[in-house]
Amino acid sequence: MTQTPLNPGDSPLVREALSSVVSRETSATQTADAPPPDASLSEAPTSDTPAPHGGSWPRPSKCRVIAVANQKGGVGKTTTSVNLAAALSMNGERVLVVDLDPQGNASTALATEHRGDVPDVYQVLVDDLPMADIVKEVPDMPGLYCAPATIDLAGAEIELVSLVAREARLRRALSAFDAVELDYIIIDCPPSLGLLTVNALVAADEVLIPIQCEYYALEGLGQLLRNVDLIKAHLNPTLNLSTIVLTMYDGRTRLASQVADEVRAHFGDTVLNTVIPRSVRLSEAPSYGQSVMTYDPGSSGAMAYMDAAREIAYRAVTV
Repeated sequence: MTQTPLNPGDSPLVREALSSVVSRETSATQTADAPPPDASLSEAPTSDTPAPHGGSWPRPSKCRVIAVANQKGGVGKTTTSVNLAAALSMNGERVLVVDLDPQGNASTALATEHRGDVPDVYQVLVDDLPMADIVKEVPDMPGLYCAPATIDLAGAEIELVSLVAREARLRRALSAFDAVELDYIIIDCPPSLGLLTVNALVAADEVLIPIQCEYYALEGLGQLLRNVDLIKAHLNPTLNLSTIVLTMYDGRTRLASQVADEVRAHFGDTVLNTVIPRSVRLSEAPSYGQSVMTYDPGSSGAMAYMDAAREIAYRAVTV
């Protein structure tokens, strides 16, 4: 990607990104100035329409399996996985979150027990335990389910090496799982490009990449995309990079605007119109065992994730 000088305010892409975030944090009157949504989403509510909590979005024709991946840590993979899943479930979708990170942060945020001898994804991958035996419904969130991860999963990278079809263990488990009633399976990947992430990419139909609006976040992106291409060529020909989400956007800095502009210039429509702002509420919510969607639905972070989930849901219909 070439670095181009950016004068904030002159680029329509920057104005679009700024209007979708800053308007929520200043005054409600500014929302009228927000740009129209992308043409391919013309049938969807605009990003400034209040989130229709409890309403229904269109269900995909078949279950969408989405791997949320980026080998860089701290870019918002778990936050994105959990809050997109919660937003989708609040609008009539049935969603399973598969926690594939040994830290178990997605399980924590979804109030799903993942300590001690709780059956988890490790046993599914290594011991062939049926996925149905570990999936639990998230408390107070009808239609949202979680397959938890415990610290045992940290050893799976080594133990998988000697197993037959080690790259396809998760795909086999999900194929055997009765996912007829599910609309989305969202796989929260660990911050690495090891066997766990490879299993997620082989099991998925789509890859969603959260990109932090800082230049460090762009450095490893090429390697991730090369891995996606290799897996598509050799292990999973249906894999598709469907979505890029810009996270931790700070509208007060030129750097965030410049990174957003470059990512949009390079990846085009793959990048969601909605950007996710920096928000203290996003960090606070997991300590209460909640997503930000239930912890503080009116916060800028919750509204942004609701808009992002809406875009993803309607893209399945229009693309």
